[in-house]
Amino acid sequence: MVRTSEYPAVGELVVSSVKSVKNFGAFATLDEYEGKEGFIHVRDVATGWVKYIRDHIREGQKIVCKVLGVDPERGHIDLSLKHVNEHQRREKIQEWKNEKKADKLLEIAAAALGKSMAQAVQEVGTKLVDEFGTLYGAFEAAAEDPAAFKDLGFDKRWTGELVRVASESIQAAMVEIDGILELTSAKPDGVVHVKNALLAASQTETDGGSILVQYVGAPRYRVSVSAADYKTAEEILRRALERAQKSIEQSGGTWKFERQED
Repeated sequence: MVRTSEYPAVGELVVSSVKSVKNFGAFATLDEYEGKEGFIHVRDVATGWVKYIRDHIREGQKIVCKVLGVDPERGHIDLSLKHVNEHQRREKIQEWKNEKKADKLLEIAAAALGKSMAQAVQEVGTKLVDEFGTLYGAFEAAAEDPAAFKDLGFDKRWTGELVRVASESIQAAMVEIDGILELTSAKPDGVVHVKNALLAASQTETDGGSILVQYVGAPRYRVSVSAADYKTAEEILRRALERAQKSIEQSGGTWKFERQED
């Protein structure tokens, strides 16, 4: 991946592959920093007391860790698994997938110009990361605005190829979260009250995303939310559940929601 630094920064989230697991901790290679390896002390594997470390982490597993410390002179990187929540893990994995895609797009553009990937990184890749934060972010900007690279000083051939691959390959990405909502009402017209609660949830403001309520089997209904990012999706889901709860409880009914994880 195109990187402007050799080592990760303290506090950064990194995608890692578990290389070996010992009783005192685990060693993992950093997928985004070629040749770099980090160590996760057993105390940073999970919250609470870890009796059997392999109950929490295993060889070959793909994980997301937080960087606790970096010592470039010793080549030592301290990592934490327990300081990464599910929301952070999902977003980081998606970011990592996006950057892998962006690397491929840069390679395609380079090939069209008869250049190597190393030349691409040197001539445009590093500059794109500096300007847009990530390589994928640069391609997203070009897909939305073909003039995004106009003032970067690139050769016109580079600009043309970068914009071409961006416009052909980058679409607005959407993430999805869902769960099972259970609604009950003991009143004679309870079906009406359940329908009203479901309607209230489905009519939640989606901020450019979408919400879908599907029948699973009474009293269970699947609520699915799509949005541009997980933070927005979580907020839409929160509001939808609040509306459903308020509606069903006003009629004396009950509700329960269970998230569905990947």
